[in-house]
Amino acid sequence: MSNLDREAALSVCGGRGFVVAEPVRELLTPRKVQLGESTEVRRLLPNLGRRMVGAWCFVDHYGPDDIADEPGMQVPPHPHMGLQTVSWLHDGEVLHRDSTGSLATIRPRELGLQTTGSAISHSEETPKSHSRFLHGAQLWTALPEGARHVDAHFEHHTDLPRLTSAGLTATVILGTLDTATSPGATYSPIVGADLSLARGTETSLPLESDFEYAVLSMSGEVHVDGVPVLPGSMLYLGCGRTQLPLRAESDASIMLLGGEPFEEEIIMWWNFIGRTQAEIEQARADWMTGTRFGEVKGYDGDPIPAPELPSVPLKARGRVR
Repeated sequence: MSNLDREAALSVCGGRGFVVAEPVRELLTPRKVQLGESTEVRRLLPNLGRRMVGAWCFVDHYGPDDIADEPGMQVPPHPHMGLQTVSWLHDGEVLHRDSTGSLATIRPRELGLQTTGSAISHSEETPKSHSRFLHGAQLWTALPEGARHVDAHFEHHTDLPRLTSAGLTATVILGTLDTATSPGATYSPIVGADLSLARGTETSLPLESDFEYAVLSMSGEVHVDGVPVLPGSMLYLGCGRTQLPLRAESDASIMLLGGEPFEEEIIMWWNFIGRTQAEIEQARADWMTGTRFGEVKGYDGDPIPAPELPSVPLKARGRVR
């Protein structure tokens, strides 16, 4: 999914200077962003109060939207570099096309994972024949220096590992949770999981003490370490936890995101992650001149033009608040 802001803001991220090295309960408020004509998203990362959680650097939550008589998601071809995109649905379908020739329809609880390397372009759209509701999350992870120039590729995993206990089903999206490991490619210590809880469930999840974590609420109400987290909000949890208490006040679903704090300093602008202003400027120029990022074939529409670069110099400074 693209960042469609026409005045894209600079986000300077990474580094460990602002990592919270102990358990905290920091509730993040989303910012509403219009994505095309009929989809509004709630942006949780980057946030004025928190830029990254491990390698997770971008989180949008959308829906549930009734699109029975609407086109749904319509995101024309756009570029990416230096990151992975993670598409995750609870309702609906998203058709993915990219410049490597990939074509896949992503459905609920299936992983659409795009590793951009140094250049890829893709489009995302609700198919013409689609379900009534659209509900999901779009997330990015930053690629570390040693992996940010890997060959671009797309993975579609329809059968993901699950952990079950009384009242809880955990689907492992990326990385490892307890004894289950996702088949999706990862390039830094990370975890992403979708947790479905039945009303009245009280349980505790095992965590890695050197990871930082956050929880995104998708539906229902869950008390996370005693804090009520409602749909479209995110609770940042810091580091130093080995267990995470959960209590479901209703049937509910949350996403657990975590990983080792991302050590490198990065620049995130529009749909690009780099290390220097020159890299970002070159990526923008390459997209606007039709070089490097390839062509998305089969999409009925024009690519998205890049916004203008900000007038202030771009500089990686680490985590800022």
